[in-house]
Amino acid sequence: MPLPSVPRTRTTVLAPRLAALLRDHLGQDVFRLEPDTVGVAGPDVADRILAARRATETERPTFKPLHGRSISRAEASSVTRTIGHDVRAALAGPLPEDVDLSGSWPLTGHLFLRDLVLGGDPYRLRMLMSRNLELTPKLTWSVIAVGAALPGWPRPGGHLTGLAGRAARAVGYQDRRYAMGVYRRAAAPVCFTVSTLVANALWLGFPFEKDMPNRHIIHESLRLLPPSWNILRNASPEYPAVDGRIGEGDDVLVLPLLSHRDPALWDDAESFRPERWESLDPDTAPGYLPFGHSSERCWGRHMVLPLAELLLDLVRRSGLVVDPDRRTAKVPLLGLLGVEDVPLTRPR
Repeated sequence: MPLPSVPRTRTTVLAPRLAALLRDHLGQDVFRLEPDTVGVAGPDVADRILAARRATETERPTFKPLHGRSISRAEASSVTRTIGHDVRAALAGPLPEDVDLSGSWPLTGHLFLRDLVLGGDPYRLRMLMSRNLELTPKLTWSVIAVGAALPGWPRPGGHLTGLAGRAARAVGYQDRRYAMGVYRRAAAPVCFTVSTLVANALWLGFPFEKDMPNRHIIHESLRLLPPSWNILRNASPEYPAVDGRIGEGDDVLVLPLLSHRDPALWDDAESFRPERWESLDPDTAPGYLPFGHSSERCWGRHMVLPLAELLLDLVRRSGLVVDPDRRTAKVPLLGLLGVEDVPLTRPR
């Protein structure tokens, strides 16, 4: 299902399943997707579902159990604060000069962020940021297994990021393997999400009005292509009480992909209009859930937005343009929703 972008010469093609959701359920509040799964896109019902209880450890995207070992909320919070400190330290330091951001996005942006935030860390940790590891979980865990077994494990020291410092304190193979898994779980989503978000914004809206704030552009990109197109909640006794269409054994899939494009909630819903955020509050706009529900927002949002604004600003000041010969781009069905290849080039 092709969807118009701005400018109109570019077309975004969503994966068939995503396109089918928009075609069949846009504007609906509660509907059945599978015999045991109910979709929710109405903002009022979604609000009550997500507020009914906290996410379980298997529902948390980043901090699910690792190698069969639970990651407590206290540990997850500590890890998030650590990578947040590393991001702030990177932003406070001097930025690389004459950096070349041309090439295929989001890969180019991802590599820039990896080197900016984690550039001083040992290679066996930085290699966990490779987008190639997204191909299969088995590849990821194979790389981690080898990295944990190799001699010369990093030693704590001021040359490491805080996140790498946590890993350096691990003793023994099993703890090292766990530490490498946590390193990837914490750092990779930051680099992946920010670079994908900026690539989406460039594809959907470039060229931008000269005085349009980066924050407005980012929020509009998050609206049309939310990082997580769904929020899963496993069957729970609270949910039938919220809405009678939800059975006791039904899993619930809250769908920002639909609520973010609902014409009842958004003027000119399918168009990229960053100026709408001049009068909208992203924390209270009905149905707007790029970082989850207000009762349990994604802890990483305070890192993602500043990094995305920085990266987008660098691109806007670089003079690069989205390749005018690229007219169509695909959005595959992945956990992180994004255009797979946005080429940036020098103007001709």
